[in-house]
Amino acid sequence: MANKTSVIAIFDIGKTNKKLFLFDEQYKIVLEKSTQFDETKDEDGDNCEDLDLLNSWVTKTFEEVLNLPDFAIKALNFSTYGASFVHLNADGEAIAPLYNYLKTYPENLKKQFYDTYDGEQKFSQISASPVLGNLNSGMVLYRLKYEKPELYAKIKYSLHLPQYLNFLFTGNYYSDITSIGCHTNLWDFTKNTYHRWVHEEGVDEKLAPIFPSNQVQQKSIGEHELQVGVGLHDSSAALIPYLASFTEPFILLSTGTWCISLNPFNHIPLSAEELQYDCLSYMHYEGKPVKASRLFAGYEHEQQTKRLASHFNLANDYYKTVKCDDELLQALRESQLHGDDDHLREAKRPPLQESLFGSRDLTVFSNYEEAYHQLIIDIVAQQLIATELVLNNSPVKKLFVDGGFGKNEIFMKLLAMAFPTLEVYAASVAQATSLGAALSIHKYWTAKALPENLIELKHYQL
Repeated sequence: MANKTSVIAIFDIGKTNKKLFLFDEQYKIVLEKSTQFDETKDEDGDNCEDLDLLNSWVTKTFEEVLNLPDFAIKALNFSTYGASFVHLNADGEAIAPLYNYLKTYPENLKKQFYDTYDGEQKFSQISASPVLGNLNSGMVLYRLKYEKPELYAKIKYSLHLPQYLNFLFTGNYYSDITSIGCHTNLWDFTKNTYHRWVHEEGVDEKLAPIFPSNQVQQKSIGEHELQVGVGLHDSSAALIPYLASFTEPFILLSTGTWCISLNPFNHIPLSAEELQYDCLSYMHYEGKPVKASRLFAGYEHEQQTKRLASHFNLANDYYKTVKCDDELLQALRESQLHGDDDHLREAKRPPLQESLFGSRDLTVFSNYEEAYHQLIIDIVAQQLIATELVLNNSPVKKLFVDGGFGKNEIFMKLLAMAFPTLEVYAASVAQATSLGAALSIHKYWTAKALPENLIELKHYQL
């Protein structure tokens, strides 16, 4: 044991990539395992997570690393995508699909729910949750109660995905505030407790007790004594390294499939307008609200680069070879293709709507590079609107961008132009969500102080 490196294991489960990381006491990644696998179908033929494959990979992969001779695993935690419940019976068996958060929600049930509970606008303000159908995970339980009452009756607990992974290892049924307090329709942000509908509909009986996100459970696995966290929603986890590293007010733009602007320093309650434009509040791991706006920009980027590849007869990932051309950017920004920034600031676009690029005629572009620059211009125009909603005169001086778009020089230069009064940084964090999940239980697995310079910054300026 004396020669083994003490580590914490973190499962980071995304919609596409499933990863396991080992971090040492300096929070350096010393081992990574990853996989991808195909989705399966639910009873309606909609795509959904293959829970059996996920279970198998998680348990087998952890068993492999637990027995590696070079590492002593001291702790375990989880970070996953949100808005997804695993429904378990009294024997701890999953008895329903892990429904996709993009699954269409029945209009009649949506109307029934909001008509009963104060209407869309008032309810959304209280719950800090825009009306998003299945993305409001509490609505999945409401739907099961009314559409599949026999199945609903068999549910002992519905666990959000991070807490389900915790259950796989500990056998404990818990809920977590970062999952509950994330556009679920479950939480009353004005009273800091479950919304009244949860009790009136009896849904509270299906929700496990809340366990603190920054505490652990002790679990023996074979000869190994582990400190196990309850798991966190990935967007909340991604914020933790920044809260640990910076005290001056900032906004974090966490980019992936969703681009989420998180402002921990905006404590003004959500307005009706903010909700209309898809703002919400997250609860971070210490139980404090974080105002956020969401944009489906990563998904749009994926779809539009496929469209570009098809049009120009190039590989789907050709965009990775495109270098930032400042002269081309300037020409496009000044052309009628783009329009002026003042106009874009006023162009309030409906929630979740894609940028202008989806309606552009690709034949007007002379090559892929020109079209791709225009795509990023259009995405940043949308991002400007989304981020300004949570900026909202708060005392923020810095804007950090992590994830895929933070590595995109075209995106970053345009963002610096869009926010001339802020210091704009590409932030390089070794797996921010995983690191955040590890940092949340830091004091339980190592006596060493947090290392400095957890985050590498690259400043972009005009």
